[in-house]
Parts: sequence; structure tokens; C-alpha cells
Amino acid sequence: MAPDRNTIEAFVKLGKYLTDFCDKCYSNVLEVDQNLKEVVARAGHHNGWFTEDNILFSLKQWGELLTTENLNNWLSGYTFLEKGEAKTVGIVMAGNIPLVGFHDFLCVLLSGNKVLVKLSSNDKVLPPYLCSYLIQQEPSLADKIEFVDGKLENFDAVIATGSNNTSRYFEYYFGKKPNIIRKNRSSVAVLTGNESEEELKALGEDIFRYYGLGCRNVSKIYVPKDYDFDGLFNALFHYKDIINQHKYANNYDYNKAVYLMSEFKILDNGFLILKEDESLTSPISALFYSYYDDESTLRKKLQEMEEQIQCVVSSDAKENEVNFGDTQKPSLNDYADGIDTMEFLLKL
Repeated sequence: MAPDRNTIEAFVKLGKYLTDFCDKCYSNVLEVDQNLKEVVARAGHHNGWFTEDNILFSLKQWGELLTTENLNNWLSGYTFLEKGEAKTVGIVMAGNIPLVGFHDFLCVLLSGNKVLVKLSSNDKVLPPYLCSYLIQQEPSLADKIEFVDGKLENFDAVIATGSNNTSRYFEYYFGKKPNIIRKNRSSVAVLTGNESEEELKALGEDIFRYYGLGCRNVSKIYVPKDYDFDGLFNALFHYKDIINQHKYANNYDYNKAVYLMSEFKILDNGFLILKEDESLTSPISALFYSYYDDESTLRKKLQEMEEQIQCVVSSDAKENEVNFGDTQKPSLNDYADGIDTMEFLLKL
């Protein structure tokens, strides 16, 4: 059984709608869709991290992904068997970056199942609006999409995304049903010292996009012994205006004060703090670094930590690695935690 063509077509229309909207916004065209413009503004008022720039970036990525060609290529890799009644799949969405749970939502509907969505309090505005647009294009989807405010109930399977702490609650509450439970992950970059200024500037996109709040943001870099940080700092200067965002600036001031009071050795350029630290996850406005002696030994170490790592970024991206500047541009088959969501859903 193939995926429902009408559902695919509804997502394609949504993709075109988002692309047209973003193109007009970026070109400052006056006749931009006022409904979506208002939704973008409301989402930003609701969550100060969701700036217009970051929301438009997210919408643009989804617009580029939701094409007939992309969806067909992605879905052609799966076997859609004749199935009985559609299952109801609960999704507990995260809210760290705009529309972070939309891929799970897409997978559930294209797998032929119904979706029960529990939104994050941080991202309550954008997903319902996109759903209402989808339902306008394909009214039958109204019976397959439900949003819940309280406890998730009456579901056959669940996909829940949260922190390492909330995952324990999820496992307790959802453990008896088929589930995908996602925990904290971080992304790292491996530098050799031979990167061009353009590559290091692109790395800045991986570090600063969404203020570093996503699991695909680079929060840790590995550098060779005697690495000269001047080239990196010079390339990252392009992003200096990030300090004008007050929530980011508050984090920068706080973390810098803590590190200085603790007498940690830090490098600082006025908007980013570099600190030598073994941890993979750095706080907002900080980037951790570690030195390595041998690249092949480092890559073996990263392999051993794969459960904690979302993306590995490098200039000569090996298999399953990402090029500089591309961490926030995942394709449809880039699954969080490396777990194939679509396959999970098709086997229910």
C-alpha cells in the first residue's frame, strides 16, 4: 500500500506556501501572507528565543524539504504494507527550536497513522497554524490530527523528546507501549587547523543558529595540539551581533562571570566564551574545546560516544558526518538519534 497521495499533496502545498512566504519576507515584498506573518510575530512574543530570523530559517528549510520529488524519494525507501485500522501515535514535542517536532508529525501522517500531539509550552503557536493550513488543503486530515493539553491518553505508540531527566519519566509512563524516547544529544566539530576562513565562518552557523539551543548545534570542538584560535575568532566575528539579543547576552554575562570567579582559563571575544572542557554540552554563549593528538584515535573515541552525539562536523565529512554550515539543514532521512522513525511507525 502506497502512502496516501492526497496527504503527500497537502504537505507539498504546505512546502510551496512556506517557500513563497519566506521568499517574499527575505525580499521585503509587501504583499506577504499576513496570517502567517502574524503567527511568526506571535510565536516570537510567546518565546523570546524564537526571533523572526530563526523562525524564517526553520520555515525555509521545511519549504525546501516538502517538495514532491523530496517526499517521493524519501518514501520510496520504505515498504508500505496493507494494514488494518490506523494506529494512534502520541508525540510529545520538544520546544527548544521552532518546529522541532514537525518531522515526527510528518512521519506519523505519511505512515498512515493518526497523530495525538502534546505541544511544548515553548512552541505552541507555529505547529497548530501549519496543521490548520494542511487541513484546508486536505480536509480528511482533520480526523487524523488531535492536539492535547493535559495527559496523553488513548494512544497505541508514542514518540517523546526531552532531556535526560524527563526521559526517565517518559520511560516510566510510556514504557509499556511501543515507543521512541529521545534524550539529550550534542554536536561536535573536528578541526585540523587547515580550514579556510569560509569553512570556519560556516561553522559559526552551526554554533550560533537558534542561539545554540538545538541538539544539532555544535557545542564542542576538537582541535590539534598548538591550535591557533585567532583564525577561528576572526571568522566568527561575522556573528558578533548575536550579543544584541538580550536573552543571549544575559547568558553570556552570567557564564563569563561564573568562569572568571572560578578562575577558569577562558578565551573570550565579546560574544562567545571558549573554555577547555571534556564535556560535550556547553551552556549558551560558550563553546567547549578539547585537544587531540591523533585524528584516527579521536574518531574512534567519538564512535564510542555516538549515543550522546547528534552530528559530527568536519571539512572532509566522512560517512555519517556533516559539512560545515549544514547541521541545521537535515534531509528527510536524517533521523534524530539515528532511529528510523518511519520504519518504527510502519511496523506498528
